[in-house]
Amino acid sequence: MERWTGVLHIPLSRGGPLFRVAASLIVAPSEALAVPRANAILFTGDRVRGTGEPSIERLSNAAYLAGLLAGKLAGEANAWVVDSACFAGPFAVYQELVPSMNTIGDPEQYDPTGLPAAAGVANILAHCTGQIRNMVTRDSLKDSKSIEDPTASQLSHSPPRTIILGFSKGGVVVNQLMTELSHWASKSVKGSVDVLQGGTAPLTHNLLVPATASDVLSSISEFHYVDVGLNCAGAYITDHAVIKGIANYVCHTSNNLCVALHGTPRQWSDPNRPWIRAEKDRMLRLLHEEAKRCGGRLLLAEKKYFDGRPPSLLMHFEILEAMDIC
Repeated sequence: MERWTGVLHIPLSRGGPLFRVAASLIVAPSEALAVPRANAILFTGDRVRGTGEPSIERLSNAAYLAGLLAGKLAGEANAWVVDSACFAGPFAVYQELVPSMNTIGDPEQYDPTGLPAAAGVANILAHCTGQIRNMVTRDSLKDSKSIEDPTASQLSHSPPRTIILGFSKGGVVVNQLMTELSHWASKSVKGSVDVLQGGTAPLTHNLLVPATASDVLSSISEFHYVDVGLNCAGAYITDHAVIKGIANYVCHTSNNLCVALHGTPRQWSDPNRPWIRAEKDRMLRLLHEEAKRCGGRLLLAEKKYFDGRPPSLLMHFEILEAMDIC
């Protein structure tokens, strides 16, 4: 199946800062965007420039990463790579998605109020698909090829799953979404709202991407932490209440949820930032404890890469090529 690949610049609000989004999307034989089996969204980290290392330069390129991610996905899946809209020097500041952070993008807390990350993801994807569909349609009309509504032939398909990945500083968005999922599921159960059975609502059944914050959260099937790390606490979720809420959510759904922690010695063996490994170990321990009551549907993985090699900035980026997505 053919793919559309390109880079867009998307605001979350009128006049707001622009997110740079690279995408690799499947295209149907009719030359329309096809409904994918999954949307994988990778949030990147801080800017690294002037290293003189070609591999780091290549793996810092969002367009390259979109193609790389697409190649790792099984079946017909779309790949999205999102760079932060704001930077403080080299530091990524995901303030539109994680409001409680300082001026250099370090999280002060993960507050689920208003579901800002889930709403932001839905907004970004909606803007992107709208622009891309217009571009694909124009190109197809120039070639005098018929245009098929991508939703029309896909009514019998299940809604696309959402796979969330955070690389390096991008892990803060994964933490925010984990916190929002836990909170949203808890509120839904208490309010007796039947949103936990079977994924997204019928209204959004045939869309290319999840349309609302609730759709984003209910469609998530995998969380991937990819060599995440911060110069302060907060690289991983260590709040037992959040982890318990995730497990409760899995217990109330018919779907599996995978949480995978990918790491290198660069982060997990850094003697100057021992809290990164401590947080990772605590999160994994809490997940294992809570997973025992989920009937095997909360799937966990800890994947180490380049073990035995001395820590380096190069391996921190090379994990993007080496990572195995469950």
